[in-house]
Amino acid sequence: MAKRLFDLILSLFVLIPVLPLLLALGILIKIESRGPAIFVQDRVGLHGRVFRFFKLRSMVQDADQKGGFSTAKGDPRITRVGRFIRATSLDELPQILNVLKGDMSLVGPRPDVPRQKELYRPSQWRRRHQVRPGITGLAQAKLRSAATPSQRLAHDLFYARHHNMCLDIKIILMTIRLIFSKLAH
Repeated sequence: MAKRLFDLILSLFVLIPVLPLLLALGILIKIESRGPAIFVQDRVGLHGRVFRFFKLRSMVQDADQKGGFSTAKGDPRITRVGRFIRATSLDELPQILNVLKGDMSLVGPRPDVPRQKELYRPSQWRRRHQVRPGITGLAQAKLRSAATPSQRLAHDLFYARHHNMCLDIKIILMTIRLIFSKLAH
């Protein structure tokens, strides 16, 4: 209950000042490439429930039909605006709406697409989905996008077993520091 209240308060606090930024980024995305500014996809959440996931579109229209669910450095599907919003994590801001709806939390394992279930053992899949997925997680705060699938899984399972408010605050602070260090470079 405390985590949910924390998520709601912090999400509302962040959403109000970032609305103009979201609008400006949406316009830039629309100017650069055809398609919607918001990318919507089915993802798996708490207890394996599928929900509609929101993100600023950083790739060309229909990129998932032109490649897998993972991207590599220099992926040609990523737009110029997309490279910037990914580097700064601004593409994740619409997920605040997922947090407000209760589909996600600010902190938790990143939500999988349903077909990723084949990458896990059944016990790992169940454990991973005993907590709400998050906008940021332990793997992202520690390794950003450099995490290998096995490192990501290990961090996600650790979080699912040991999550608490102190760990969440630590992960949020680590994420903020990581984003600002990327901006400084």
